[in-house]
Amino acid sequence: MPPTPADARPEPPTAARTEPPTAAPPAPRTEPPTKTPHAARTKPATESPPPARTNPATGTPPQTHPEPPVEATPRKQPAAPREARGAAPARATPVAPYRRLFARPGALAFTIGNLVARLPMGMFSVSAVVMIAGSRGSYALAGAVTAVGLAATAVAGPWLARLVDRHGQARVAVPATVCAVLGSLALLLCVRYDAPDWTLFAAYAATAATPNIGGLSRARWAHLLRDDPAALHTANSFEQAADELCFMLGPVLASLLTGTFFPEAGTLAGAALLLTGMLVFAAQRATEPPPRTVRGGGSPLRSPGFPPLLASFVATGAVFGSMEVVTIAYADGQGHRSAAGAVLALQAAGSCAAGLWYGARGPARPRLPRCLLAMTVLMSLPLLAAGASGSLWALAAALLVAGMATAPTMVTAMTLVQRQTPEGRLNEGMSLVVTGLLLGIACGSAGGGWAAQHASPTAGFAVPLAAAGGALLIASATAALRSAGPRRRTA
Repeated sequence: MPPTPADARPEPPTAARTEPPTAAPPAPRTEPPTKTPHAARTKPATESPPPARTNPATGTPPQTHPEPPVEATPRKQPAAPREARGAAPARATPVAPYRRLFARPGALAFTIGNLVARLPMGMFSVSAVVMIAGSRGSYALAGAVTAVGLAATAVAGPWLARLVDRHGQARVAVPATVCAVLGSLALLLCVRYDAPDWTLFAAYAATAATPNIGGLSRARWAHLLRDDPAALHTANSFEQAADELCFMLGPVLASLLTGTFFPEAGTLAGAALLLTGMLVFAAQRATEPPPRTVRGGGSPLRSPGFPPLLASFVATGAVFGSMEVVTIAYADGQGHRSAAGAVLALQAAGSCAAGLWYGARGPARPRLPRCLLAMTVLMSLPLLAAGASGSLWALAAALLVAGMATAPTMVTAMTLVQRQTPEGRLNEGMSLVVTGLLLGIACGSAGGGWAAQHASPTAGFAVPLAAAGGALLIASATAALRSAGPRRRTA
């Protein structure tokens, strides 16, 4: 706040200015020149020097020139910056963090390209099953082909991510995407022209060259927001919500295309979206992380704390895989097999909404055991709903609520991956946890299918609950060992 004339000096500063003949020469030097205009505005210019100390508006006597009215006028000046003082600051809306996030140069452009390229990830498996089963009349063959493609992706993913870290996203991801698109087109042609069965396996295995598109986007956010933890938390939450949205809409879009047009329509559309989105994403070179060459053995698997975190991802993947199979079996047992997709979409919708909410709130200290505890508790709801009511509607409501624990858990886990992965290995680290998720999904699908077949679909919901409990035990034991380490050193 600029000083008022009374605050600047104990003696009346106006005396030197209003009585020039009697003022001593040092007096003007003691007065800041910037106060002269202010003082002149507070007194009428037409009055003689002695009456100038009298305020005509208030009628004060001439002897009271340092009276409060002279001080009261300058005190009103600091009221100008009312916006700075802001007695009632505007409340931040839930959309505000995301608006600031995408206001960064290039952020919206690479996000749009990434979403377009990520949508086919939920389309390819459904399209391949419909296309192969419709042409060859064998769901067993279709399932075997997609399983081989899944295994190939789990093996090739970390190796491809390591190349991305070393040579850059655009130089590696674009050629790899072209290879994956050619593999999808080769599968389409083999099915269309009745090629031998082994060609289906070879063609679909080529789709394992598809880059980890979500990992590429998260690595880009981590590079752009390395000095802003709050914005990085929002970005990670958005990415998880985008994953849920794409895996929710992808199968629906694939089923719509294959059922409305022809069996190959889903694969064609997915290949076109993948290539177009990747080209748009890779064209945003200003936001691309620089390539880093890491010499020596700096694998994320050797980083302290990473192997237990990877084990937690495997157990979490088992939750997803088992829940999907058991829900389909339960809906089929209720005579509503066609409604299973919509019921599972509610679980993804709950996770998507929770992810956006989690990103809008401020970043907190990542505590994975708490998130996994919430997931374990909520995963008991489908078991209770199926056992108590036997209604598909009750199961749908339970899955909607249970899904709300998924996104916060995944966001927290991905934040820990970004912190514990060695520098220059971020894409490789995130690809490894995706491989762990795929492994867990495969194990969970097998376990959930066995329980639904040999026990009952209702009892099968105990498998995702047990998998969530296993992930909780791993994370809790890791946290306990980490906290016990400093105690041993200080003892």
